[in-house]
Amino acid sequence: TRLVHHNVTRWETFDVSPAVLRWTREKQPNYGLAIEVTHLHQTRTHKGQHVRISRSLPQGSGDWAQLRPLLVTFGHDGRGHALTRRRRAKRSPKHHPQRARKKNKNCRRHSLYVDFSDVGWNDWIVAPPGYQAFYCHGDCPFPLADHLNSTNHAIVQTLVNSVNSSIPKACCVPTELSAISMLYLDEYDKVVLKNY
Repeated sequence: TRLVHHNVTRWETFDVSPAVLRWTREKQPNYGLAIEVTHLHQTRTHKGQHVRISRSLPQGSGDWAQLRPLLVTFGHDGRGHALTRRRRAKRSPKHHPQRARKKNKNCRRHSLYVDFSDVGWNDWIVAPPGYQAFYCHGDCPFPLADHLNSTNHAIVQTLVNSVNSSIPKACCVPTELSAISMLYLDEYDKVVLKNY
């Protein structure tokens, strides 16, 4: 249930994942969604009234294409790994004593999920609800290995750090970024699809 003010124009988003998953699992032909709108203080005069979603007469068909209801789905195309969280059982230290005493603290990629509602962008970004930004953290050992694609500046900074610890170690940065497709509202409240 969601309280919506009738005099405010904005997008409302609903997570319909359970219905879409049921459609794909059970292969049922009916892909309909029913949305029931009721008055907050429902009386007999309100009962039985229906809300029809359609283009208003003064509204052009181009505007309607931008404002009509929209179902956005995300799928996994089989490339790479699906973004699911799996719990792994921890191995007992007695089976791998060398791993138990030394944790890998070298620089590596860590998960960082940016939820657009957490940063206040969900009022203009329609979809997706967020994205995996990742971040780098850990020690970059000296000397820097060839596979790290180090810049000359990073090599010099690491060298200076080895003799003067007040100078920070070099940090890794992304060398490749993946594109993200986004649906967002522009300054005229039109829905725009763009790849970033």
